[in-house]
Amino acid sequence: MAARRVVPVSSQFNGLACPTGGATPIDNKAKKCALSNPKKRSNLGRHIAPDHKRMSRMIGYCLTLQTSDAWLGFSKVASAKLDATERASLAWAALMALKPEHVELTAAAVLKAAGSPLPAFLGGLDEARFWASCATRSELKAYALAAHDAMSAQDQAAFFQHISEVEIAA
Repeated sequence: MAARRVVPVSSQFNGLACPTGGATPIDNKAKKCALSNPKKRSNLGRHIAPDHKRMSRMIGYCLTLQTSDAWLGFSKVASAKLDATERASLAWAALMALKPEHVELTAAAVLKAAGSPLPAFLGGLDEARFWASCATRSELKAYALAAHDAMSAQDQAAFFQHISEVEIAA
């Protein structure tokens, strides 16, 4: 049987096949040459608060997932990690990026606005009370004033008498 000759210790073999050896055949001792367009890193990243970095990642996750659950989660995390001024600034910037008709629809959805009252079918008082329970404060004021202005002078006087009695009773 013929014996194969092998290198007795692997550390003695320092060829190209073993770049981790003690002395590689090619040693590059040249300085790193400067690139013509070096990438400059901003120092601003070091000053960003950890909560703000988390919120930046959270926005990225929500944009990637594109689900209502993700955005609901974002609002919860924003409530926990950002103060009221920061949340308002974020909302302002997001609304400024929308077309005016989308701003109005988005704000109405956030405020859970009731929209226009439904036409009354059976007397209307129950439907009106239900609508009023869903309406925002500004909707209530606008429709109350419009309804009052649309009443006859007699109805306005009767309405004033009614609210005066309710006020005295309370």
